[in-house]
Amino acid sequence: MNKVVVGAQWGDEGKAKITDLLAADAEVIIRYQGGCNAGHTVVANNKTYKFHLIPSGILYGNKTCFIGAGTVILPESFEKEVNELIEEGIDVSGLKVSPLASITMPYHTEVDGYSEDNAKKGKIGTTKKGIGPTYTDKVARFGLKIEDLYSPEALNEKLDVILPLKNKTLEKVYGLQPYSKECVLALCEKYAEIFRPYVCFDWQEMLENSRKKQILFEGAQGVMLDVDYGTYPFVTSSNPIGGGACTGSGYGPKMIDEVIGVAKAYVTRVGEGPFVTELTDETGDKIREIGHEFGVTTGRPRRCGWFDAVTMRYAVLVGGLTSVALTKIDVFDSFDEIKVCTAYKDTRDGKIYKSYPTNVYIHKYLEPVYETHKGWGEDITGIREYNKLPENAKKYLARLEELLEVPISIVSVGPDREQTIFRG
Repeated sequence: MNKVVVGAQWGDEGKAKITDLLAADAEVIIRYQGGCNAGHTVVANNKTYKFHLIPSGILYGNKTCFIGAGTVILPESFEKEVNELIEEGIDVSGLKVSPLASITMPYHTEVDGYSEDNAKKGKIGTTKKGIGPTYTDKVARFGLKIEDLYSPEALNEKLDVILPLKNKTLEKVYGLQPYSKECVLALCEKYAEIFRPYVCFDWQEMLENSRKKQILFEGAQGVMLDVDYGTYPFVTSSNPIGGGACTGSGYGPKMIDEVIGVAKAYVTRVGEGPFVTELTDETGDKIREIGHEFGVTTGRPRRCGWFDAVTMRYAVLVGGLTSVALTKIDVFDSFDEIKVCTAYKDTRDGKIYKSYPTNVYIHKYLEPVYETHKGWGEDITGIREYNKLPENAKKYLARLEELLEVPISIVSVGPDREQTIFRG
């Protein structure tokens, strides 16, 4: 069974742990979109590993871990992450990178930082890693791909087109320094050496030979950050949804059997954008502290709120979810009451929304309609069987399944691999 792991909220749901667990049965793990703006944390063998670009299945050492064409790669970040894994004694011989992946250049990070720092209105809350500008150039058809690094003729011809346009924009629009062709060529020579051990020029043959193997597709960010279906414009620049696994990996939809959406038992968000169930009070602070809700990439405190069944039902639909992996339910161990948002109410006219309203500019007028559930008041981090969970915890999970109309197949009760309950 080939599976896709999708973030079902605004990212940071614990996808890396779920990917790491499912990778045990997979032979090939493919990261299909996003860049080093993603932060994935895995706790294994009493060690904490932080991933940004490399599929977390690399920890097993005997898997093919492929970074697909749908990704954008900041070479310096890739090199740092690989070196850190090697220093930890992790075997990276199975790591492969698509020659069709796009390269994040220094001018992309400069533009991203300038745009974010100088935005008087419409601040997105990016990580300033150059992801959006890289995808912009990709779609505008004057980006650089990894394969260009190994073709001097192609690289020279591309730079003759790209640099005059890019330098004009850097100088006139952003007031930034232009790049000489010699400087960019020198950078590309350096980048070619970084990727040389890992670039997979025979990727078509690799994918063909993997057709009968167990494949796990790994996404970054989450459905509500999808550039087409998320809270636009407060989104990422790629497609984290299940369908993105096809365009980003090189496989067609017939290769996908299951799409597992990872969601927290509550909701978090980093950066700007609407968040109807956000808690800015002591309860939100309590969730943040117990759940250690600080960004892996930026260290920024995450915005926290109650579980939002409206956005999750939407994620089930557009994300193509066949089941849900619910993480961090243990954060509620000391809570007397737990709330779940089942609808939105428009404060202007009283209209009730049970389906997700995609016009994010009306969200400032929306308030959550909650139902309240009793807490269980005990530590569940040591429980490994579903039927041994407290009755109120099982009622909470059953209600979420009823609201979402898909099964909860995995329940995570802590950060370690072992702190997981699998349901048949």
